[in-house]
Amino acid sequence: MLENYLPILLFILVGLAFGVGPIIAGGLLAPHRPDSEKLSPYECGFEAFEDARMKFDVRYYLVAILFILFDLEIA
Repeated sequence: MLENYLPILLFILVGLAFGVGPIIAGGLLAPHRPDSEKLSPYECGFEAFEDARMKFDVRYYLVAILFILFDLEIA
């Protein structure tokens, strides 16, 4: 009975190898040369003056949802 599931297990393992393999290979083989320009906070030169995870007003999300809803209605 378990031999019926062997092709499915093999398919899952090959898929994981194709998905995770390049990520691991890239992490091991890619050059790691941090540059001061690349590590700088912003292109404009300003330091961060607020937290990037500040809360948005709920109305922002409602307007976005309404826009998507009516855009789909028109299409």
